[in-house]
Amino acid sequence: MASVVEPSINPLTSNVPIVDKYELTLTQAIQNVVAEIHKENPNLAQYNDVFYNLMQSRIDPSLETIWVFSALSFRSREITSNGLSDRVLIIKELFQLISGCAGPCGPSKSTALLAPVAFQVYKLVAELLGTDLGAKRLKKLTKEVKSLIGSILGYASVRSGKDLNEESDSHLLAPFVHLVSVWLSKGGRLESFLPLVSNEIFRDVSDGKCSVNYLARVVITEMLLLKLCLDLRTSNRGVELEKDLRRWVVGSVTAFQNFYLHDTLVNMLLEKILPVAPLLVCNFSL
Repeated sequence: MASVVEPSINPLTSNVPIVDKYELTLTQAIQNVVAEIHKENPNLAQYNDVFYNLMQSRIDPSLETIWVFSALSFRSREITSNGLSDRVLIIKELFQLISGCAGPCGPSKSTALLAPVAFQVYKLVAELLGTDLGAKRLKKLTKEVKSLIGSILGYASVRSGKDLNEESDSHLLAPFVHLVSVWLSKGGRLESFLPLVSNEIFRDVSDGKCSVNYLARVVITEMLLLKLCLDLRTSNRGVELEKDLRRWVVGSVTAFQNFYLHDTLVNMLLEKILPVAPLLVCNFSL
């Protein structure tokens, strides 16, 4: 068994400030998890208590502790996943777990924490649209997925709103690439974690110190685009649908009342090749 970093914040050295001790312990724990994931037979259960205790050691838990703790829980549940219906349920549980842990966090962090949920919802939508399902089953699953996306956007809207403009920004304590890797399967591309953004936006998020506010805006934009794509692919096309979607887009973007969110959305839509294009192709496949 690999040695586990103890979650206590006992002095690593007599001269290290308290904040540094926490960050050093957290960084080492994340590195241990990343190393464990790449083993042939990883034993991730040994780290559950480590990250739970790190998360509980602060009134306002760090994004990193919630992400890794949630990833460990999700990985254990994902193994039992069997079919799209199970996947919907597991992703709902992931959303509930992260949003529950994010209770003490500010608006930006609460929303940025949902990046793994957006990643899983994207994979779910891609599989849903790329699988040959019967009309009845497709309708049922589509309704469930739309409800899930609506719940996520509703949560982000309540937690964000005007406060996302006014809240002071912060940066991740750990490298973004390390945090992403805990959510990827072996051989997974880092860029796939934010599937609906351009390479330029991904570099902005992953290079150097990642801004929590910026990541929150990317998450909201991705969920808006997923909702729009799903409606376009599963609804009866026509003038009424076009009107309904236009009203929904204007109403949804306006509800967040965030200039920087508008800017992020426009930049994504100005790409020569829209990242959402594969979801709009009828014969899309994973």
